[in-house]
Amino acid sequence: MDLDLNAARCFVKVVELGSFTQAAHLLGLTQPGISKAINRLESQVGAKLIHRSTRNIRVTEDGQLFMTRIQPLIYGFEEAHSELKSSQTTPAGCLKMSAPSALGQSLMMPIVKSLTEQYPALDIELSLTDHKVQVFDEGYDAALRFGAIDDDRLVALALQDADWVTVASPEYLAKQGVPLHPEKLSQFNCLHVKPRGQIKAVPWRFRIDDKSTEYHHLSGNVRFDHGDPLVDAAIQGLGIVQVLRCVVSDKLARGELKEVLTEFCPQAYPFHLLYPPSRQRAAKLTVLRDALTQHWGRKPLSSPTT
Repeated sequence: MDLDLNAARCFVKVVELGSFTQAAHLLGLTQPGISKAINRLESQVGAKLIHRSTRNIRVTEDGQLFMTRIQPLIYGFEEAHSELKSSQTTPAGCLKMSAPSALGQSLMMPIVKSLTEQYPALDIELSLTDHKVQVFDEGYDAALRFGAIDDDRLVALALQDADWVTVASPEYLAKQGVPLHPEKLSQFNCLHVKPRGQIKAVPWRFRIDDKSTEYHHLSGNVRFDHGDPLVDAAIQGLGIVQVLRCVVSDKLARGELKEVLTEFCPQAYPFHLLYPPSRQRAAKLTVLRDALTQHWGRKPLSSPTT
């Protein structure tokens, strides 16, 4: 079957925007032109993709299935076209990336600031989430990720390993005592992250008898769906947290937080930038790699960023 890619692109934009009119405006076409393209596409695939009325549109079950398959392909064609137009030299367009919430504003903002100041034609769409995004299926250009790589379709650029630390405020420790072993954490209020849509909280890791041990069932009366609030909550004396050392290094130096369980510090996590092979030569990914290497690649994440 010869598929009309222009018609498929019209379909994707109509579904994304929920409007024939908005899709026509975005693509520089007329609304009747969009309608004809959708009709042509439905004839090619042999299925009704969209039910439309004067007020709204409704994507059919076949349309939803087709959307999940065709959307990444359309993104790929748009990306290829954009790269060719820019001759691979000028970073421009949308750089869609994902990073763990543990990196937070304090670590990601220097990267975003550097890129936007140097390349004003570059738009950055950053998702701070502990959900493992599907880089291909969700149209991401890149993703920063801790731990082992479980998708061999992606290129993985190794950055410095990430060093984690367990901390609490001096006031909390003075009132509740200091845990001397990870097994004693059940007696303390552990503030942790439970990403939206996941059943379990993010485990804490410790090194016990030269083995990495995960603690999944932490006691605690406060949970967040991302890691950004953890540090402030710990400073306020709500409990104990486990975070990246570089996020709290300045607060440890000022005495706002105090490290605990130092003899059980977990082994540093591997830290990678992941991206599809098709993005490798894109100018916007090149400058992202350079920025990450400049900020993190030449120094461990246990050190404060500047």
